[in-house]
Amino acid sequence: MGNWFKTTLLMAALTALIVFIGNLLGGQNGMILAFVLAMGMNFFSYWFSDKIVLRMYKAQEVTPSESPELHQIVAGLAQKANIPMPRIYIIPEDSPNAFATGRNPEHAVVAVTEGLLKLMSRDELEGVLSHELAHVKNRDILIGSIAATMAGAIMILANMARWSAFMGGGSSSNNQEGGRGLGGIGLIVMSILAPLAAMLIQMAISRSREYHADDSGAEFAGHPNGLANALRKLGTYTKKLPMDASPHTAHMFIVNPLSGRSLMSLFSTHPPLEKRIARLAGMPPSIHEGPSGGASGGDTGIKQAEDAWRHLSR
Repeated sequence: MGNWFKTTLLMAALTALIVFIGNLLGGQNGMILAFVLAMGMNFFSYWFSDKIVLRMYKAQEVTPSESPELHQIVAGLAQKANIPMPRIYIIPEDSPNAFATGRNPEHAVVAVTEGLLKLMSRDELEGVLSHELAHVKNRDILIGSIAATMAGAIMILANMARWSAFMGGGSSSNNQEGGRGLGGIGLIVMSILAPLAAMLIQMAISRSREYHADDSGAEFAGHPNGLANALRKLGTYTKKLPMDASPHTAHMFIVNPLSGRSLMSLFSTHPPLEKRIARLAGMPPSIHEGPSGGASGGDTGIKQAEDAWRHLSR
């Protein structure tokens, strides 16, 4: 309950930031326009965000006959999580990663990259997929989509503020309309700080949900070994081969696809991998036992990944 309360507060902060920027730009009329823009983008993202992101990454749906093992794993985990079987997509990308999208569990999609399928053992793949299905179960995919869309709305308003400053905005006419009119320098400063504030709020939302998905995913899989080992591999290979991903969708992936870019890593939407792995390692021993084995599973997984990586690098 505390996690949901925190997320609700952060979403309210994003909405308030949009309305605040609109008020600064155009007084009461600007505030109303900004609110309408935010609601319109939320409505659009609710119905179409999954289609947009899948098309963005050229993901293709696969049938049980085309990828039987992948469907078998997802079907088993979905049954344990007590959610409908999601559609499965494969992204033609060598960088290992995965994400879930869709407006609710009945319309969910799980997408994995070709690189993930090549690098992960079955237990590790199960760990990754259980994490993504936890996002579906917890309805994080809708929250993430709305947060991304609202952050996009703030970017639009910030650009409007920047252009308004260049065109002589912030005049006294705004004050006459009930606004707080900013001068040109004030508008420029606000256009820089507002997106930064939106990014920090979006990071807080995403990070709080990642920990929860790790915990729930380990429960669905029956043990945290597979996910912990998968996170170790992902931490190694996403740095060597980062994706050409949009910053607005980076929070959707199981690990930050931009982690290979030092500037982007400063504003990561994900908790540090070391902390996520440590949390999984601290789970009760009763769920640690699984096909992956004991503590040495991570080292074995890395050796297997080295062979797969050499294959990808050819």
